[in-house]
Amino acid sequence: MTSLLREAAFRRYWTAQTVSLIGDQVTLIAVPLLAVLAVGAGPAQMGYLTAAGLLPNLFLSLPAGAWVDRRPDKRQIMIVADLGRAFLLLTVPVLWWVDALTLPILAFVAFLAGALTVLFEVAQASLFAALVRRPDYVAANSLLNGSRAASYIAGPSAGGLLVQWLTAPVALLADVLTYLASAAFLRGVRVPETPAEPGDQVKTMTAGVRFVARSAVLRATLLGATTLNLFNYMFAALFILYVTTELHVPPGVLGLVIGLAAFGGLLGAMLAGPLSHRAGIGRAVIVGFVLFPAPLILVPWVEGPAPLILAALFTAEFLGAVGVMILDIAVGSVQTAATPPSMLAVVSGFERTVNYGIRPIGALLGGALGAAIGVRPSLWIATVGALLGTLWVWFSPLRTMRDLPAVEVPAVR
Repeated sequence: MTSLLREAAFRRYWTAQTVSLIGDQVTLIAVPLLAVLAVGAGPAQMGYLTAAGLLPNLFLSLPAGAWVDRRPDKRQIMIVADLGRAFLLLTVPVLWWVDALTLPILAFVAFLAGALTVLFEVAQASLFAALVRRPDYVAANSLLNGSRAASYIAGPSAGGLLVQWLTAPVALLADVLTYLASAAFLRGVRVPETPAEPGDQVKTMTAGVRFVARSAVLRATLLGATTLNLFNYMFAALFILYVTTELHVPPGVLGLVIGLAAFGGLLGAMLAGPLSHRAGIGRAVIVGFVLFPAPLILVPWVEGPAPLILAALFTAEFLGAVGVMILDIAVGSVQTAATPPSMLAVVSGFERTVNYGIRPIGALLGGALGAAIGVRPSLWIATVGALLGTLWVWFSPLRTMRDLPAVEVPAVR
């Protein structure tokens, strides 16, 4: 990690990511509060607002990836996406100040910002591979995910204070500044990029899907992550309801427990590299697939006095945060290593489409199951079922893989 941070190009890229991630966490608090306090949104309207921000992931990720792979200027695409998101967020407080902000406008801004985020993320996959040497994939992903873990700790706290001190619209200006800072740091990144061969966009998308389907490694990680996400979002849909109404944990106490447990993400980012080197990258992937969902079994299991319940919730959240960082770092490194540089964006777009597509399905299933058989039995199904994602990886070449996989060559047609 130290050697990576000595390289100016990577250091600027990592700094851009870090400041942007912290700003994103501020927005995650400020926008919903703005919708409730300034626009008067109710439960249904909040659902529409959330869906508006997620829709681009479902419908744009694959075509955006195919388009980005055919462009020579991935870094410039990321800069434009940063500047575009800064402009969109800047319009929100301006419209609020002139009393012209409405829920449809806020949802439209969320949709456009989500679309620009998709472009940023799929272009980032290619820029990462151009910046980082293959042996450093795990270390680089550890740094990036360490920043993500830190943003989960610092971002919500900063966002809450900014909203309280400055109001929600003004708090959004903090995220505007982070996007501008990210664009400035990316402008200083100098790296040669190799564009893919020109071709039809539909054929590029088809080739990306076919490549993932034929790759034993990519297929296993995608199916494993999709299975885990299905059950994990069933869990997420019921978690707060169960903990507050049946375990009788006050919201403020629950927020404190979750905030403190987020430090587990930093620990996971620190452990991922040593674990991958000593046990092998394949075993690190399996550890992540198990350690992320397994501790959550404590949630439907725990009963008894309040201290025991709080201890179980903290343990579940802390160990789950360790596991998700190990999983993201190991799987991200494997996927980058196995994919040709000319297909990184379209493969990333396809994987993003599937992973984000399964999440609302999981949430809907969780709600329906909770209504049909009860919240606690549904949480048992969700937490145990999430472990099934491990099977896809266990019965794949990853189980015995010590080093990163070789770049796979796409089939020629």
